[in-house]
Amino acid sequence: MRIPVLITLMLALVSDLFAAEPMDVPTVVVVIGASGGDEFEAGFIQQASLWKETAVRAGSNHIEIGREGEPGERADLDRLLQVLSAEPKDGAGEFWLVLIGHGTFDGREAKFNLRGLDLGATDLAVELQAFQRPVAVINTTSASAPFINALSAPGRVIVTATRSGNEINFTRFGQHMAEVIGDPAADLDKDGQVSLLEAFLVASHRVGEFYESEGRLATEHALIEDNSDGLGTPAEWFRGVRAVRRAQSGAAPDGVRAHQFHLIRSEAEQRLSPEIRARRDRIELEIARLRDVKTERYIDDYYRELEALLLELAKLYDQATADET
Repeated sequence: MRIPVLITLMLALVSDLFAAEPMDVPTVVVVIGASGGDEFEAGFIQQASLWKETAVRAGSNHIEIGREGEPGERADLDRLLQVLSAEPKDGAGEFWLVLIGHGTFDGREAKFNLRGLDLGATDLAVELQAFQRPVAVINTTSASAPFINALSAPGRVIVTATRSGNEINFTRFGQHMAEVIGDPAADLDKDGQVSLLEAFLVASHRVGEFYESEGRLATEHALIEDNSDGLGTPAEWFRGVRAVRRAQSGAAPDGVRAHQFHLIRSEAEQRLSPEIRARRDRIELEIARLRDVKTERYIDDYYRELEALLLELAKLYDQATADET
């Protein structure tokens, strides 16, 4: 009679241990907006299906909004707000929000067009205020650029299909992002995984190829923002996975944090604990900041600081190897 009781206690203990571990499972929320016509609907659904396929392969929590059910005036908006409210606000697991469809900009506020009431950039910013976990917002719609200024914050990556709210034509960026986010061919640095930065760069390149091959003037220019300055950087400013151009304002380049977001992680990345991964990411960010101000430092001081960071990084990987054994 005592054995069932013992088993129950052991299961409860294991459950408590897992509950105490930092959440490291990403959540991918894909929102399909109002189609605006039959000629767009199939494409939007295909994009959502590609994101779902990648999210499932990643073992993430996948949530889709906007494909089924009666839309009503607030149905899709309320569903999204409920999802955002219910999501854990802390933890190591990344929160990915993907917006597929059309957008508008009236000169003051950019909006994502839902079935029924739309989602404004300002409203979304309010909903995301409580999130302390890593957040990525990929807005693939027209007129999406103002979402960067509204959502920019430390620890976040914001991707938009346009560089201003005045680029109002249908965008092709979303289709390419959906295709490459889980495609090993988009692994530019050959580390066995595709980062959000790499997907952005490859998708942007393919958009450019489309307009060039069609002999058309490009009506969309995607941006990525991850240094919380609210500006954003185009793909043309990157060489490989590193930004080599800077804004005239002297703002720091984007891309380093986005290169740390991986929806499908490599085997090596999966072996790292959330704690080790977080410390590794912090050191990489510090190295990037140091390199960014190299010309402003005495060369001996620069290499002294760089050596200290690289040694810290090496010790971290040694610790990770020791933990495996």
